Amino acid sequence: MGKGIHSVRNGLCIGSCLMLLVALNGLGASPLTVTSPGGTLSVTFELKSNPQPYLPGLRAYYRVSFKGTAILNDSPLGLDFKGQPALDHGFEVTGSQRASHDSTWTNTFGAIRNVRDHYNQLTVSLREREAPGRQLDLVFRAYDSGIAFRYFLPRQEGLGKFTLSSEDTGFYFPGDASAFALNLGSYTTSYESEFQALTLDEIKPTSIVGIPLLVHVTDGPWVGILEADLDDYPGMYLSGVWGVPGALMSKLSPLPGHSDEAAAASTPKATPWHVLLVNSEAGGLIESDSLILNLNPPSALSDTSWIKPGKAAWDWWSGSYASGVNFKPGMNTDTMKHYVDFASKSHLAYLLIDAGWSPEDDITRTVPSIDMPAIIAFAKQRGVRILLWMQWKAVNKQMDQAFPLFEKWGVAGVKVDYMDRNDQEMVNFYHRVVKAAAAHHLAVDFHGAYPPAGLRRTYPNLLTREGVMGMEYNKWSRRQTPEHLTTIPFTRMLAGPMDYTPGCFNNATREQFQPRRIQPMCQGTRANQLAMYVVYLSPLEMVSDYPEDYLGQPGFEFLEKAPTVWDDTRVLNGEPSEYVTIARRHGDEWFLGSMTNWTSRDLTVPLKFLGPGKWNAKIFADGPDANQNAKDLSIQSKQVTADDTLPLHLASGGGAAVIFTQVK
Repeated sequence: MGKGIHSVRNGLCIGSCLMLLVALNGLGASPLTVTSPGGTLSVTFELKSNPQPYLPGLRAYYRVSFKGTAILNDSPLGLDFKGQPALDHGFEVTGSQRASHDSTWTNTFGAIRNVRDHYNQLTVSLREREAPGRQLDLVFRAYDSGIAFRYFLPRQEGLGKFTLSSEDTGFYFPGDASAFALNLGSYTTSYESEFQALTLDEIKPTSIVGIPLLVHVTDGPWVGILEADLDDYPGMYLSGVWGVPGALMSKLSPLPGHSDEAAAASTPKATPWHVLLVNSEAGGLIESDSLILNLNPPSALSDTSWIKPGKAAWDWWSGSYASGVNFKPGMNTDTMKHYVDFASKSHLAYLLIDAGWSPEDDITRTVPSIDMPAIIAFAKQRGVRILLWMQWKAVNKQMDQAFPLFEKWGVAGVKVDYMDRNDQEMVNFYHRVVKAAAAHHLAVDFHGAYPPAGLRRTYPNLLTREGVMGMEYNKWSRRQTPEHLTTIPFTRMLAGPMDYTPGCFNNATREQFQPRRIQPMCQGTRANQLAMYVVYLSPLEMVSDYPEDYLGQPGFEFLEKAPTVWDDTRVLNGEPSEYVTIARRHGDEWFLGSMTNWTSRDLTVPLKFLGPGKWNAKIFADGPDANQNAKDLSIQSKQVTADDTLPLHLASGGGAAVIFTQVK
């Protein structure tokens, strides 16, 4: 059975499952609707004639409603092929199937440990009325937190091998909805830019907007457009539609050098899932993180005990800097041992050795200044694991030799960088990397990357990835503003973990900040940086500054104690680009992070997420002088219960971080 059929049909009978099959041969254009288990969301499919003469025949449309209110009007569906007619009109419905599914699985590498996968599904089978009579299935899933749909081309005589040029997938919003959009302008991109607040009408047909896209329907809910189970297929972008206000159309990343070719494939073939996360509150979308994972195949790994989430010391942000030492800092063995020693004393799981440890085009050798066996042996004695940075082209060329060698050396994982594409060829490279890395017990961190689509469920050794404008931009620009920092939890993070690389202790106010590459600064307060370790999800998290920046500094205790994976997550308040407060539980402890933009604000946070009894709250908050001295940090403890509220004062660019421990 082909992979496409497996990924579409597998999962319908995992765990507790109730099946309802209805064969409806010869159906006409009657609407077909599937509603989520709780009744909050519904998606309706219908064949309709379009009055425009250049759009003849019955065409496929879908529409979506939330609590009875339309959030997508009739939106077109179809596929364009190179060298043959588009598969987008002249349809008849040949049958439909309905199914319901409810199961729970365990995710030890994410935001919620026990993940419920609960949906109702509708599959609509279509066929062209005229020759060649090609067939197409549309699969719709309705969850209470979102809608997902995909195309499936069954094996058929009229369509064997093919080249897909584009999809005709529309997202037609009612009214003049607003959005936070990442207008990239190119398919060759690292996704490192700001999400701009705009209206959908400002997204032009020539735009190339990356996903996730956050949309606020006028007088309605928030919607996140994403994709899931991206495999052997190009990534999706969005653009506007000529003459249709509020409408968006999909664009596929073309193969390099072939602007009219997006995917080379053969039937049977399933596309990725197109996903709409929907919630009355923007913060509610963050809590829907698991829906993307549910749409991916279960873990391909029988043993994941060797995969270790955790925090990493990192030499690159500081430029392999160290102070007060008896050696010359740089890319050399002594400096790396110094960072290992810091990681060990600070209870960090890893040291990430970044660019420069190997010749650029040969990752099977080290430069003369690096004694890798000595570094790894030194780290092993101190309970620290080693991660290695590498350029993707070297990995592509040397993966079969390098990964077994790294396993022999005792390397724990790889950071692969500078891909800056998500066409079909590059998507397949990601899959090859995580599969080969898993075979040699290597964790993976992708940089210069497109946002995640849930591959980490199938290969949990994929701990994190970039695909975000991260803290590094402070070294050469002023773009890392607190507005950006409070936007990305509601946008980029909807797709999954993001390696933002926090941990800057050289904190600066807006007036004090200066971009610089040595001993770099960051915009916002010390408490703001601490809060990132709760707000930003990343099973592998950097502790980015050089060791001496942390010695004796207030707040480092929080970085040492904060976990990187969680059992439960609650978004307590927030507005994109304004502020956000998130509480996450790990074992018996709760951690809270709160961040604001350049506007100082006072928040009253309900503590209903806490369990019964009394709790000790250790609060790391902006100090009284934080508006003038961004390093000023107040640390205090108080007893609270779930019936209490926690008042938080956040300075300009400020934050708060709290550890809640139950009183025994």
